[in-house]
Amino acid sequence: MVAEGGGKEMNEIKTQFTTREGVYKLLTHSEYSRPNRVPFNSQGSNPVKVSFVNVNDQSGNGDRICFNVGRELYFYIYKGVRKAADLSKPIDKRIYKGTQPTCHDFNPITATAESVSLLVGFSAGQVQLIDPIKKETSKLFNEERLIDKSRVTCVRWVPGSESLFLVAHSSGSMYLYNVENTCGTTAPHYQLLKQGENYAVHTCKSKSARNPLLRWTVGEGALNEFAFSPDGKYLACASQDGFLRVFGFDAAELHGTMKSYFGGLLCVCWSPDGRYIVAGGEDDLVTVWSFSDCRVIARGHGHKSWVSVVAFDHCTTSVEDGDPPAEFSGSDEEFHEQIHFGAGRDRANSAHSRLSKRNSTDSRPVSVTYRFGSVGQDTQLCLWDLTEDILFHLPFLPHSSNPTGGSTPNSHTGSSSNSSTTTTTTTTPTPTPKGNSIIDSAFIATGVSKFATLSLHDSRKERHEKDHKRNHSMGHISSKSSDKLNQLSSTRTAKAEAAKTLGTTLCPRMEDLPLLEPLVCKKIAHERLTVLIFLEDCLVTACQEGFVCTWARPGKVGLLSSQNNAANSPSGTVV
Repeated sequence: MVAEGGGKEMNEIKTQFTTREGVYKLLTHSEYSRPNRVPFNSQGSNPVKVSFVNVNDQSGNGDRICFNVGRELYFYIYKGVRKAADLSKPIDKRIYKGTQPTCHDFNPITATAESVSLLVGFSAGQVQLIDPIKKETSKLFNEERLIDKSRVTCVRWVPGSESLFLVAHSSGSMYLYNVENTCGTTAPHYQLLKQGENYAVHTCKSKSARNPLLRWTVGEGALNEFAFSPDGKYLACASQDGFLRVFGFDAAELHGTMKSYFGGLLCVCWSPDGRYIVAGGEDDLVTVWSFSDCRVIARGHGHKSWVSVVAFDHCTTSVEDGDPPAEFSGSDEEFHEQIHFGAGRDRANSAHSRLSKRNSTDSRPVSVTYRFGSVGQDTQLCLWDLTEDILFHLPFLPHSSNPTGGSTPNSHTGSSSNSSTTTTTTTTPTPTPKGNSIIDSAFIATGVSKFATLSLHDSRKERHEKDHKRNHSMGHISSKSSDKLNQLSSTRTAKAEAAKTLGTTLCPRMEDLPLLEPLVCKKIAHERLTVLIFLEDCLVTACQEGFVCTWARPGKVGLLSSQNNAANSPSGTVV
């Protein structure tokens, strides 16, 4: 069933993969699932999700894991790379009737060895607060579904708060709750607090304190995921209408937006320093957005179907030999002057050229690498490096208007006449990644590229092939395919928006941006992947069959994979 190290056939599941830092290995004894280890029949069920918390246990084994499979919710001690998983002894297990868990989140502030606060969202719209250590259910929010009747898509504790949490629904609304308040016995009445382009924020009118404190309505269609910035001040929202919207959370003000190349956005995450946002979705791409410049700076092509999760690896992301971080926003005039744009940009994803640049004595004042990963419905894990050659290049859009945000008019317009010739003569053939011009001609000119297809994946279920409709793949977007673009939108306004945004700073054309290629792209499951989490000594993935897998980082295999020690990377740190 599995191929050790990955075989040559497309359908074989890989159990290890290699990056520049060494070999990542699947720890088969660290697999978490339902106790019977039987693959879950995922037809019609909600995605498997995983949450972690550290309870600061003095024994040094403080990690706890929660995951949902169908109607079931499990809570275990997570032993990671240290010891094999003991599935016979869950700390807590719950089976729900009439509704299914869809998402969950621990409060890291209040977690202790004796008590944890776990929020669980459900398919019928309710949110439950439970303590799986004490085995208590303390509160149920939206119990009568008077606040929202639609599925909960994302739930998160507000960073730094012991009592506030935010809940998103497939209705496109988000609600701010306080655990101390009740939800009332009648439907809430709202008063407009703030309104902007395609969003509104309402307060709840009530004589006594009640939930929700606030209601956000964002975009059109479902709000699929949101993520708080590392400092907790900003909120990034990925919506089914294809828009990424970034808000100042406290002031409820729109900071910037971005439009997917095609279809809805399903997932979003922040870089560890809050400078970049990566989003993924139904266009099969990962899109990198600069927070300071409010513009798309790169796209990544590696998946063959919808991207379900994106996540930054805080352990592999690095900034070296640098001045203060505020100096490398990628838009400052001095960087346009200092950085030698042509050198070494032959492949945007080339780890080899990146390493040579890091070791060379060129004029770059800093060396930056952001590592992020993505998993998708194509059962593949992709790892990406966002490097200085992408972060510090001149914008590929000399003709377009300035984005809202950090770049100065002079740095764009002053260089536009020069950079337009540079872009055509130098930038296009060499620095853009290999095959970019071919893909662009397929996207923009002919529209017949089989860019996104599931035909190579025999193990895919029919339902998922239906999910990924052929006319939803990027190969069908061309200059003549405005009709197909318009099919995405449920209203005439949205149709007009989609036609207007392509080729603007909201949604640059494919040929106007660097196209990243993945460092690693491996099939690691039989069913669609729904989880990717980077931990200190491993990364964790999960698929819709209900298997939660631990991949040891190089040199971190611990006690479990002694049989594979021969392949350990010398660059890893042995624990």
